[in-house]
Amino acid sequence: MSSHLPVPATTSRWELVRDALVFQGKLFVDGLRDAAMIPLSIVAAVMDLLGIGARAGRNFYDVVLFGRQTERWINLFSAADRLLPEGTADSPPSGLDVLLQRLEDMVVEEYQRGGITTSAKAAVDRALDNLQRPERR
Repeated sequence: MSSHLPVPATTSRWELVRDALVFQGKLFVDGLRDAAMIPLSIVAAVMDLLGIGARAGRNFYDVVLFGRQTERWINLFSAADRLLPEGTADSPPSGLDVLLQRLEDMVVEEYQRGGITTSAKAAVDRALDNLQRPERR
């Protein structure tokens, strides 16, 4: 599979904004997980080396298994699924993607009701339009 797949022509400005915000949020969650995994894995390895605890010899691998499970739950690079042909994504959304979809649904519902999200979207649209408009000198 080529690593240079084109972004579909149907990707809208707001899909890109959504995907970028989701990616940044996932990077943050992933970073927190990594920051926690560093001391956890060191402590678990030391416990295993010293034979401490009822699971001595398994502590480190339990931490690694937990890391793998959380990596799948975060699914950091799920936005790349947009580049795949329709229906060929590995699996339906799960983990953090499900929580983020619920949040997005709430924001879309607020927008459809004409609440603050509507005026915020209009303001962002105007700002982006101004940034994309070539300067006239």
